[in-house]
Amino acid sequence: MGVAANIQQGRAAYVARGFEDAYRCLSAADAVEALPAEDLELVAEAAFLTGREEQSVDLWTRAYQQHLNDEDPERAAASAYWLAFHLANRGELAPASGWAARGMKLLDDGRDCAERGYLMMIAAIQAVWRGDLDDAEATITIASDIATRFGDADLVTLTTLARAQVLLARGRTADGIALLDDVMMAVTTGEVSVTVAGLAYCAVISSCREVFDVRRAREWSAALTHWCDAQPDLVPYTGWCLIHRAEIMQVQGEWDDAAEAALHAYERSQLSTDHATAAEAHYLLADLHRLRGDLTSAEAAYTEASRSGREPQPGLALLRLAQGQPELAAAAIRRVVEERQLHGVHRAGVLAADVEIMLAVGDVRAARRSGEELTALATQFESPLLAAIAAQWIGAVLLAEGDPRGATAALRRGWAGWQQLDGPYEAARCRELIGLCCRARGDEDSARMELDAARWAYLQLGAAVDQGRVDRLLAQAAGEPTCGLTGREVEVLRLVAAGKTNRSIAADLFLSEKTVARHLSNIFGKLAVPSRAAATAFAYEHQLV
Repeated sequence: MGVAANIQQGRAAYVARGFEDAYRCLSAADAVEALPAEDLELVAEAAFLTGREEQSVDLWTRAYQQHLNDEDPERAAASAYWLAFHLANRGELAPASGWAARGMKLLDDGRDCAERGYLMMIAAIQAVWRGDLDDAEATITIASDIATRFGDADLVTLTTLARAQVLLARGRTADGIALLDDVMMAVTTGEVSVTVAGLAYCAVISSCREVFDVRRAREWSAALTHWCDAQPDLVPYTGWCLIHRAEIMQVQGEWDDAAEAALHAYERSQLSTDHATAAEAHYLLADLHRLRGDLTSAEAAYTEASRSGREPQPGLALLRLAQGQPELAAAAIRRVVEERQLHGVHRAGVLAADVEIMLAVGDVRAARRSGEELTALATQFESPLLAAIAAQWIGAVLLAEGDPRGATAALRRGWAGWQQLDGPYEAARCRELIGLCCRARGDEDSARMELDAARWAYLQLGAAVDQGRVDRLLAQAAGEPTCGLTGREVEVLRLVAAGKTNRSIAADLFLSEKTVARHLSNIFGKLAVPSRAAATAFAYEHQLV
């Protein structure tokens, strides 16, 4: 294919959003050297959208130089902006600032153009990141005026998005959310470029999560999924799309699907230098392993999340608690609570974990402090999600303080909230605590029913650690020994004592042989026995069969 044909085909592919074909044609060896500046911009964008970040930066640099050669300072400034944009999104803030400054210098003659507004947005976003909201707002206002004057849809969307983030940071949640809705109207009606649309989707979903607007986060996550699926060549944004999907699935108890989405997100992150997505994928997988009782895999995944730059708390502290190391858990979670480095939905997760861990180590006063902060957050944001979290954990505090009646009322509010939010795991935790409240009030029959309901939910979810805890609570009431084994481990031990092989046990319990082997290894460790025969003897001696 000749140079002209390559260029023509590449342009057509880009318009049709066939970004892989556009990149292949426009970057061909016989074409790229002949490309005018406008086509260099197209292939630079196609490179970015197909995950070729280094090539994209190189091509934008070429476009910048070609515009200078063509004595077109405004378009050169635009190329400088996109270089700064992509570098900033990769976390390379110093070179991003350098390109923004270089672009602005080209406009030093005072010319009025949309490119000036774009370049100002780099400074505005950096001001937001460093917490200088007054400076950010002043800069955004000027850039917004430029966007309106020139009718530039991408710039209008970027300035509106930035203004919304400033309002949210100032605590003006309703005003900020209204602007986010405006942004998404422009995106979903196809008014903006693919790059700005992807940025807007991810930023809006993250902002909704930060202010605990679960409904909007779910709706826009579904829209982002549809948008990504319609553009199979797309690499940026798809990882975050999968992360958001996995987070929602985790809350809804769809743990297998959540794990699959997280793994897919990690795979997508490897197609580019998307370290943040990789870190979140590892953290999500770690949480899912922990909830299912696979503590070894959870440890490994939290480690990978940390190596990728993600704070592994509060999950790691909860893992330490599950591993029987409450003091380590307490030291870690108190450090995170006091440093206040996590905000929004992450802060709520830290506070909930702090309540759980502080109660486990007997520090009820510290647990109450975090419970009260959760309650204050719920009041501030008027969020159903926060209300459910706060009610659940303040109920746990009240129970520890010896007020089972007050605890029951709070826990029932929490349970109802989680039911409304379709959160089966947390709903089960509320019912488990309600069962303990009933027991504290002498109503053992109701306690057994609540605990049994919680156990059934844990069983359906595969929440092995939680199921084992409830099994022990039920066994205590019945006077049955457990010897520190979870309910599932007792089931496995009984089948081992009956002479069954791992394959037979797996078939009986609908488990994999690998899972049965892991349970058996845990049993040997907990009972301090070396073999199946010794475990069988222990089971008979302690009346576990």
